[in-house]
Amino acid sequence: MLGATDHGLSIATIPTILGIFLFNSREISFDACFAQLFFIHLFQCIESSVLLLMAFDRFIAIHEPLRYASILTLPRIARIGLVCMLRGVAVILPLPLLLKRFRYCRANILSHSYCLHVDVMKMACSDIRVNIIYGLFTKLLTMGLDSLLIFLSYIMILKTVLSIASNVECLRALNTCVSHLCAVLIFYTPDIFLSVIYRFGKNSFPLLQSLLVYICLLLPPLLNPIVYSVKSKHLRARIIRVFIK
Repeated sequence: MLGATDHGLSIATIPTILGIFLFNSREISFDACFAQLFFIHLFQCIESSVLLLMAFDRFIAIHEPLRYASILTLPRIARIGLVCMLRGVAVILPLPLLLKRFRYCRANILSHSYCLHVDVMKMACSDIRVNIIYGLFTKLLTMGLDSLLIFLSYIMILKTVLSIASNVECLRALNTCVSHLCAVLIFYTPDIFLSVIYRFGKNSFPLLQSLLVYICLLLPPLLNPIVYSVKSKHLRARIIRVFIK
């Protein structure tokens, strides 16, 4: 599910970037822009949900190892994944619909090589207070709530691990969470810094804002496969074999 979400985020982001750098295509229609921002924000929302599910998965694996297979069955995981996708669509769909009702009479120049809600919203010459409030609401409902629940999950994981008598078993249990923790940090850290700069920095750090936006969207799909490959002995052995040949 994480891999599929990363692929979706890349597919939604890369076309306009390649269009600018390879074909010098610097224009995009409003409808295409609204569609792109919908899919970018949708896949970000779904990825946040998937990271929360993975934290829940780690908690079940450590707290109820004998019942893990009976609790997280494939049909149940599929239903949970579907709920995450429907939540994302329900929360993100109003963003392009709210943007479509605006008049755009200013210089329609984007700050980045793809469309984001905050960026497109600033080009409108109408009252955008509803979009500002709803944008903050979506951020808090998705990434804000998910990150809080991930934090609570790890508190319960630590509580369970510390109750284990053997230090070796304790470390082995924590070691299963390393890849997920790395994925969480890769996904949330740039977004937190970007949110702080947007709220308090405004126009103070335009270059840093652009850099962080690229990191937010392109770094997780790039690093997540590496993070999980390093922890997999089978994949690690195959990769080493390829380079040795």
